[in-house]
Amino acid sequence: MPADPASKGGVENAVKIAKADLVPKETNLRGEYASFAELEEACESFMEEVNSSVHRATLEIPKDMFRLIEQPRLHPVPAVPVTASFGQVRQVPPNTPMVTYEHSRYSVPHTLMGQRVWVRGTDTEVIIVHVGDTGPVEVARHPLTRPGVPAIIDAHFPPASAGALERIIRPTNKAEEEFLALGAGAALWLKEAAAAGTNKIRHKMERAATLAKVMGNDIVDQGLGAAAVHHRFTHEDLVSIITNTATGEPPSTIDTTRHTVTDQGQWLSQGTGGWANFGTTNTADGSDAADLEGATE
Repeated sequence: MPADPASKGGVENAVKIAKADLVPKETNLRGEYASFAELEEACESFMEEVNSSVHRATLEIPKDMFRLIEQPRLHPVPAVPVTASFGQVRQVPPNTPMVTYEHSRYSVPHTLMGQRVWVRGTDTEVIIVHVGDTGPVEVARHPLTRPGVPAIIDAHFPPASAGALERIIRPTNKAEEEFLALGAGAALWLKEAAAAGTNKIRHKMERAATLAKVMGNDIVDQGLGAAAVHHRFTHEDLVSIITNTATGEPPSTIDTTRHTVTDQGQWLSQGTGGWANFGTTNTADGSDAADLEGATE
């Protein structure tokens, strides 16, 4: 260590040994080393010689002491590298190449199904690492997403088998039958909602079927199709789309993100402007602003 006299002697002694035994010179046991492999072989031979001889202080053979006394007290070197720096361990399901991190789902290569991976996150992205025979390898990197919106890379999924047909949605109960009977828009909505990880799908299907009994199957089916195209999967979105369509409003002006009343005349609250001078006594016209008459009108 720099400026550390206590370690100076050890360093100088190591240099002395190197000069005496390793660097080729006239006093060496061997003349010259043609390669580093020859030097390494000479070191191994020297180690075997000194460790097989009886030590003059302990009267024991060093390699026997190491095998019987010292080695059982030592911790073995791990067979795999330390993985704490790679993040949290996750087991990839055997049938789906997706893992969960911070309540969100991220895809991994399908070749890793059934294996362990490590996931860590930064401020902007998620990194997934797999430790194989050749060591740790980064296998996926995704932008951060939120729960219910999985981060998927299409190449992570296996290719479709030759001659595979498009999967048909098959209802499993009467409620699903009733919803899918609305039409193609309902089937499209169900596919897109499931792919987006929408919550409470069954409840929203039941509400849509109930709405169809009031407004008609065709209107609700068209609304479900529009909602699927725009990725709007709440019941309020569906009602908003159907309402705007029924009133004849052009589709380009339909706001499928939310249904908000923008006319202040329809608001229950008229604002807080009347309370601006509440608690003051001196106003421009000399009246008492603490009077609540103007604020409550």
